[in-house]
Amino acid sequence: MATKAATMKAPVLGKQAKADLPAAVFGEEFHESLVQETARADLAARRRGTASTLGRGEVSMTTAKAWRQKGTGRARAGALSVPHRRGGGVAFGPKPRDYAVKVNRKSRRRALRTALSVHAARDSLAVVDAASFDEPATKRAAEGLEKWGARRPTLVVIGPEEIGALKSFRNIPEVTVMSASDVGVADLIGHASLVVSQTALGTLSERAQTATRDSSSEE
Repeated sequence: MATKAATMKAPVLGKQAKADLPAAVFGEEFHESLVQETARADLAARRRGTASTLGRGEVSMTTAKAWRQKGTGRARAGALSVPHRRGGGVAFGPKPRDYAVKVNRKSRRRALRTALSVHAARDSLAVVDAASFDEPATKRAAEGLEKWGARRPTLVVIGPEEIGALKSFRNIPEVTVMSASDVGVADLIGHASLVVSQTALGTLSERAQTATRDSSSEE
């Protein structure tokens, strides 16, 4: 983990001030394979896995032979439910399944720190004061993104109680609004710029930091 400074800085939308970013979370070195593995797991977990087809034993079809075995001059035929016949079952078709891929907790946290650090390193991360959006203000939100120079698509991460910010950003084209508890690595690397509220910043930092053991218990 990089330890260049105690804190890093990010601009605040609509203000001249800058917000502190903990280097323990936003100073992680890039780990391509780990990010790829975790993003793949995130996307796989979102698949419903409900696709289903009928096999030859499940289609509603008569079990009688199409014609007698001999004497017709045609090739012998058995069941009509075989896959190569019209109305027959599907060969090797999809069945309901779970697409989840396991990634251990330590690796997932490190991948999350890496994805956040990428945005911090390339100056594509900004902080928004969600408390200032006590009422929906889409125009002000759009102007804040435009003045900052947000690259699209943009991901806005907020806390669960910040409804005013949600309603302010959700109708802006190419802007996605998500709760901090639902954001995954695939969401972070899939957007060109990232905007987080102070509440969401704390939640993301808590999710990304590695749990430390009590040193006294090791003695």
